Amino acid sequence: MKKIILVTCIFISMNVLAQKMVDLPFEKNADVTWSTAEREYYSDIWENVVVTNVAVPRLEVFEADQPNGTSVIVAPGGGLYGLSIESEGRQVAKWLNKKGITAFVLKYRLVPTGIDGIKEITDEGATNPAKIGERVTPVLPLSIADGLSAITYVRTNASNMKLDPNKIGFMGFSAGGAVTMGVTFNATENNRPNFIVPVYPWMTVLGEYSVPQDAPPMLVICASDDPLGLAKPSADLYSAWLTNGKNTAMHMYSKGGHGFGMKTQNLASDNWISQVYQWALTEKFTETINK
Repeated sequence: MKKIILVTCIFISMNVLAQKMVDLPFEKNADVTWSTAEREYYSDIWENVVVTNVAVPRLEVFEADQPNGTSVIVAPGGGLYGLSIESEGRQVAKWLNKKGITAFVLKYRLVPTGIDGIKEITDEGATNPAKIGERVTPVLPLSIADGLSAITYVRTNASNMKLDPNKIGFMGFSAGGAVTMGVTFNATENNRPNFIVPVYPWMTVLGEYSVPQDAPPMLVICASDDPLGLAKPSADLYSAWLTNGKNTAMHMYSKGGHGFGMKTQNLASDNWISQVYQWALTEKFTETINK
């Protein structure tokens, strides 16, 4: 089994090297420093390929063979301790590519950890959950700034990549959902996403919020049985948009748990990304391509 995992990780690493990587500009914070290098590895705990200790924000560019002008920035989740880079990142990007959508997987700055950040957040979640909040607090603003920087990059370079600067979406999972909403709440006219898809977003980490006057259209995805209790905050987010007369939709699945991403569970929630695509077609954020 270990040999299979090793071969898989080598294949994934070779695939990543084939993708275009873009370093994003960022401002350093003297209060947050990293002593462990960025690392990509297979986590037995999460049963997924993960990335930890991101200190320099980057975009992995996934260009569609037949770009239709739409682009989506994808922010994987991981409690800000890691990134579930495959099931909530690269696999999402490749699916979108087949629909003509250019995707950018965002590696935003994370909590500085030791060599296995996934084990750290798992252990702290079991023994000292408050510590997670303490470690996340100074990093979240940096992660949000990286999201805003990503939009600026895509919009600035849209014409070179055959993209429409007015059809840039932002999709984030769990902690990446917090980044998605942090971007939305802090955006200016120049770095505002044109549509957003928070997927089981971690809203409580953001605290109190108000719906922006120029709030982009939003589709919320979550499952009622989310074990982290994210269903109600997700429904509240949808209600906030609705109450303020903003364009919004929601798919709340009865089952799906947390962190389902592109995993196959033989549940209705397996089809969430198709629902996102149908919503984007309905709202004319994207269009079908000739095959």
